[in-house]
Amino acid sequence: MAVIRRRRKFGRFFKGIIFLVVSAAVLAFFVYVPFFTLSEIKLVGAKYLTQEDIMKIGDIYMGEQLFRLETDVVQSRLSKDLRIEEVSVRRHLPHTLEINIKERRPLATIVCDYGYLDLDRNGVIIDSYKSLKTMQIPMINGAAVRDMYIGDEVEDEQVKKILDFLQRLNEETLNRLSEIAIVEENYIVMYTDTARPVQIRIGKLERLDEKARLTEDFLRDLETNPHPVEYVDFNYNAPFIKLIQ
Repeated sequence: MAVIRRRRKFGRFFKGIIFLVVSAAVLAFFVYVPFFTLSEIKLVGAKYLTQEDIMKIGDIYMGEQLFRLETDVVQSRLSKDLRIEEVSVRRHLPHTLEINIKERRPLATIVCDYGYLDLDRNGVIIDSYKSLKTMQIPMINGAAVRDMYIGDEVEDEQVKKILDFLQRLNEETLNRLSEIAIVEENYIVMYTDTARPVQIRIGKLERLDEKARLTEDFLRDLETNPHPVEYVDFNYNAPFIKLIQ
């Protein structure tokens, strides 16, 4: 009986060794075989960030072994970027990395002492650059900030009120505005991005929900309006539209 027990123990031990060897061989196959190398990134949900941006932030390189790429580490790197609100990273055999992101929505650009800054709805700077980019968000003119960088929050009260108004607009409307100008304290006008810009006089930053709705309705109707418009004024109980003579 003792001999039988020893044989059974040896058999289990031997099977265990075989299992470990086979597992190691399979793991080595997936990790080191050139077939499983990164050659495609599937970027989902990005509107402003490019694939090049994502690769730089996540420290990702084409051609690296897919199974040696730690998705949790890449996800952690990406989540630290202020422009990204949520992110998930997954492998897809044989050579694809899928990255799903939800970006923080940039609402406006503002001039700073070294270039331009993009602001989110809270006035947090989520991007900075020296040359003006082609981006479908309006520029705030009449205010400037100094010595501020990504992650800082703009404290200018007028700028914050403008951002509060802009966040009430749908994305289609926001993308059709080229400029928000601070004419005087607590009085603003906006301009459309059309070939012949139309002035939208918002005036005082009050009745924001109503003025946001009026702005959306006006821009939607502007597409089919056969008469050229010089400006619209939302300071009255009913919008006043001035046509070009």
